Amino acid sequence: MSDTYETDGYPNPGHQGEEYDDDYEAEGRDPASRGAAVSAPGQERTFAALPPARGRGFAESWWGRAWLKALEDTALDGQQVKKGRRLAGEGRVGAVSVRPGRITAVVQDRDSTPYRSDVLLQQLSEEEWDRFLDMAVDRAGHIAALLDREMPPHLVEDAAAAGVDLLPGIGDLDPECTCEAWDHCPHSAALCYQVARLLDQDPFVLLLMRGRGERRVLDDLQARITARASERQPAESSRAEDRPARGVRADEAFAAQEILPPLPAPPPLPAEPGPPPSLDTETGPEPGLEPAALEVLATDSAVRAYRMLAEALSPDHGQQPVQAGLTPEQDAVRLAADARPEPWLMTRLAAGSGRQRAELDAAVRAWGYGGTAALTVFDEEWAPDPASHARALTRLAAAWEDGERPRLRAVRNRWTAAGGDAQLRYGRDGRWWPYRKERGRWIPAGPSDDDPAAALSEALGVTPPRPQGSGLLAIPCWHCDGPARPVER
Repeated sequence: MSDTYETDGYPNPGHQGEEYDDDYEAEGRDPASRGAAVSAPGQERTFAALPPARGRGFAESWWGRAWLKALEDTALDGQQVKKGRRLAGEGRVGAVSVRPGRITAVVQDRDSTPYRSDVLLQQLSEEEWDRFLDMAVDRAGHIAALLDREMPPHLVEDAAAAGVDLLPGIGDLDPECTCEAWDHCPHSAALCYQVARLLDQDPFVLLLMRGRGERRVLDDLQARITARASERQPAESSRAEDRPARGVRADEAFAAQEILPPLPAPPPLPAEPGPPPSLDTETGPEPGLEPAALEVLATDSAVRAYRMLAEALSPDHGQQPVQAGLTPEQDAVRLAADARPEPWLMTRLAAGSGRQRAELDAAVRAWGYGGTAALTVFDEEWAPDPASHARALTRLAAAWEDGERPRLRAVRNRWTAAGGDAQLRYGRDGRWWPYRKERGRWIPAGPSDDDPAAALSEALGVTPPRPQGSGLLAIPCWHCDGPARPVER
């Protein structure tokens, strides 16, 4: 039987919403009534589809291999498992949703027919979680290993000694698939192979399947550590005066700087920014929360983090001036310029930054020409000093023949060509920015120039004028009040 399903939302007659068939109930209860309801609502992680795995194994960690062994020992038909391995290797497994007791993905068959496949795993009971957490607190190395995304064998052995089985065994991975196979089919097997790659990267994925996500596990561990410290504090405080001071004296630490090993080299720069997390989940968003907008923000954050890391690793990073932070209004323009979001999101950015949509488009163009400096000139009006005004007039007069220079009307830092659609704007950094009037609105027309004549030519859309005469050109000194000096053209 072949049923088709959309990849977004997994519409499925046998899997409506959070209702599950047979003895498996909604999220928050152990499968097949094998335990009490233990999972907090909303515990779900969704991982974007991984690229094809040709030429590499599916599990490099020992716990990832143990996961696959449970699959291979459970399946009755080894050929179905092999077909699933091929599907996973070809990248036919979509985004993987991990929830307490259940993993889900849409798997495309070799004829491109999509099937929703689920694999169910029994959650730990409250008592089992208590035993596991108490064991982990007793051995600090276990907590450190988990934080390093490791699952050493002795952690699993100590958990088993406490009566808690973390890794699945034979018969623990229970499949469900819309292809209606009663045992592990190629689709559920492909899902298991893909999850093995996720487990390699993060063993907290296994703990989430067992009922609790990373945040809750860490919070529970911290609560136990704090409680035990409080119990020991009265007894320890009575002996506090007898204990020597902890730590290292500052002068001793400074004196040891010559014998300490050097700091490790910084990590290499990745080839490209990392992919943002997938928000294509079965859990609906909170009211007023727009997943598409969050995806834009996540992508933008990854790109900015990559750019900041590249700057930090550059040889002259320490000599670069610290960049001033952007205001929320400026950052909205930067986001619109960098991310180029959909029109509806541009409208939201315009409203959030206090601009009309057309004004935001003009501000985005200004950002493209010069970042923060160009945006400041776009927004700001101010009064330059008379000396700057006089120097600009001198340079404009030197660039045009008598009677050819356009007439300009200066209002504060904005000089507008009389009867025309061209304007110059003077920035606080001493540079001139060309503007043109389009549909009754002043729009940035190009990058800045320290020569007002060149910027005006850009605004007018003409070739920059050149003075006529001998091979010597009188150029007034722009940064001082001295006389003009001759230079060769």
